[in-house]
Amino acid sequence: MINGKLIKVCGMLNGENIREIENLGVDMIGFIFYPKSPRYIMEMPHYLPQKAKRVGVFVNEDKETIKIFGDRFSLDYIQLHGKESPEYCRTLKSKGVKIIKAFSIAHEKDLEEVYLYEDSCDYFLFDTKCKQYGGSGSQFDWGILKAYQGTTPFLLSGGINLYSVRELKEFIHPQFAGIDINSRFEIKPGYKDMNRIKAFLEQFKK
Repeated sequence: MINGKLIKVCGMLNGENIREIENLGVDMIGFIFYPKSPRYIMEMPHYLPQKAKRVGVFVNEDKETIKIFGDRFSLDYIQLHGKESPEYCRTLKSKGVKIIKAFSIAHEKDLEEVYLYEDSCDYFLFDTKCKQYGGSGSQFDWGILKAYQGTTPFLLSGGINLYSVRELKEFIHPQFAGIDINSRFEIKPGYKDMNRIKAFLEQFKK
């Protein structure tokens, strides 16, 4: 944690790169199990996080497939990025799975359905609305989240980059639990720039 906030780095593929990023002290590392993503993890890396929590990202996947990958990768969290229902989340959670549910945000009305998931998720993830499921590289208006009055803590995602630090420090919300970074810190899809992430974390820590 930095300044009381969780740091999640998502969409990783390469074992050595995973080790480098984990050694920076991040809290969560995400693996994308969505075949249409350029960061789709097709084979297990030679190194998986030992200290950072492992997060598996799925989009409208069946529960049996999630269970298979959850067991194979020893996932600590399942992140659902599609149109999964509250009941779907509740069923997974009842089996002892920790759930992060992603929501695409562009307007205040996009927060309306969030409350249906309050009892079925450990965290929400608020991302920028786009045609695909996440990975837009663009930031939405965080001011919209002032309207969120729920009790589930959330992670901020969508276009966060080196120049977002000041805005992140100024963003205050009682349920703001952490930050999810991805495409803006890449050398190529799935391969993160360690120096850029290190600089970001150092600036955020100040």
